Amino acid sequence: MTPLERQLRWYIGLRLVVMTSMALPYYFGRLSAFSSAFEKPAPGFFAELFGAACVLTLAYVGLLRWLARRPALHAYLQFGGDLLLITALIYRFGSGSPFSPFYLVVIIVASAMLGQRAGVTVASAAYFLYAAVQLSFAFGWLQGPGGGTEAGLSARLLYSLFANLLGFYAVAHLTSLLTRRVRDAESALEVQREDLADLQVVHRDVVESIPSGLATTDLEGRLTTLNRVGRQILGLPDEAPLGQPLDATGLVSAEQWRELTQESERGGRPRSEARLGRGEATVDVGFSLSRLTDGDGHHRGFIVIFQDLTLWRKLEEEVRIKDRMAAVGELAAGLAHEIGNPLAAISGSVQMLARSSGTTAADRKLLDILLKESQRLDRTIKGFLRFARPRERASVRFDVAALLAENLELLRNSPEMGPRHTIELDLDPPQASMVGDPDQISQIFWNLARNALRAMPAGGRLAIAGRERDGWYTLSFADTGRGMTPEERANLFHPFQSFFDSGTGIGMAIVYRIVQDHGGQLSVESAPGEGSTISVRLPAAALALEASA
Repeated sequence: MTPLERQLRWYIGLRLVVMTSMALPYYFGRLSAFSSAFEKPAPGFFAELFGAACVLTLAYVGLLRWLARRPALHAYLQFGGDLLLITALIYRFGSGSPFSPFYLVVIIVASAMLGQRAGVTVASAAYFLYAAVQLSFAFGWLQGPGGGTEAGLSARLLYSLFANLLGFYAVAHLTSLLTRRVRDAESALEVQREDLADLQVVHRDVVESIPSGLATTDLEGRLTTLNRVGRQILGLPDEAPLGQPLDATGLVSAEQWRELTQESERGGRPRSEARLGRGEATVDVGFSLSRLTDGDGHHRGFIVIFQDLTLWRKLEEEVRIKDRMAAVGELAAGLAHEIGNPLAAISGSVQMLARSSGTTAADRKLLDILLKESQRLDRTIKGFLRFARPRERASVRFDVAALLAENLELLRNSPEMGPRHTIELDLDPPQASMVGDPDQISQIFWNLARNALRAMPAGGRLAIAGRERDGWYTLSFADTGRGMTPEERANLFHPFQSFFDSGTGIGMAIVYRIVQDHGGQLSVESAPGEGSTISVRLPAAALALEASA
């Protein structure tokens, strides 16, 4: 529906209300005790006028559908009908009728609806009808309701004609001018509204597209806005808790917020970090605080920008491990040969002394201790060499599930396997092909399995599972042992970080290097007293081939 059609509907209703308000007083007065004052023909005429207005209203309502595509023509028909009704009122009440200002109402409506041209047209038609009735009364062409009228063109009649002529066209011009300015103002306002809406959309899209969390608060620390990434980092639902204090999100405490805002008030941009809990997982979040000011520089609140640093922390940890491994590798390469040869001589000499006939029992005991320690040192040196100079990795296609099953049978008969230990193997599928070095995969299996059994000195269950999903093969070792503290878990793959008395601290570092060389990933889940689960995720084919290139 166009604006003109809506205006026509309102115009029809307004006309009916006006005519009803004019007719009702006469009907009520006629029924009252003062009906003698209304014994003139006017009440009867008002009944006719009201009936005609009702008929025209029904006709206009019907024309809303018939002239739906031509609303301007419909408007002109209504204006013409109103001019005729007003003219009839003037005719019935004579040359002194008080209803001539009604012409101005129709002129104003025409100018407001259709503009200056329509206003001038309706003003011309109104003046023509008004002048025709007045001149007809003056020259006796029409008989007024009061009988005789003043004959000829009197000064009063000429003044009335001139005043109405000037008034009709002045109202048409002023109304059209005012309407044009109102429409120009509405157009400008609409353009500004559209620009503001576009700006708001752009602002919202920019804020929502920022890869960092963005929150704004008022001076009391209550949330006013929070973008989508911010809700995801904080683990909040889509309906952000706007209006609540920022400390309710868990990002900061109330005391920390006061300290940060005080530092910001002194002109600083404080930065801090927080660790948020999401069920069993934790998220490291770094954030900074700055003042929020309006265009006039008034302080309106605070801006909090924050990011999820969990991935960065993992990458930093991996870089530290790699740096430490590189340093240890260089050290091991330089010292292994220097220590290996003297150690071999010492071990041989100790064995010769132990077999000589002149040694006492106490001496042989000391020599046995010396031999065992030299052998342990020899194992450490060999571990250095394997870590510092790993052999050339082969890239062949093999059945990793069959390899795991074979290693498991050997593990059941190994010295680490005790009578209270139980091992479960779950392979899905039972046969899985991958590209890599089977010897190094076996090395991963033995290091992780032996560590799991050592973590259960009093017995327990070790569950080994293999899964092939989406081009990746995941091998997991879950034990029911003593578990690890967060500090032990962080240092698990660092060289020389053994948690067992007989360990060298090189095995897990070698596992880490093999997994990295194969383009895989390692993950650890453990808690003190709740066992540990170590998962190795290896590419089945494509990534392994790229890593070997």
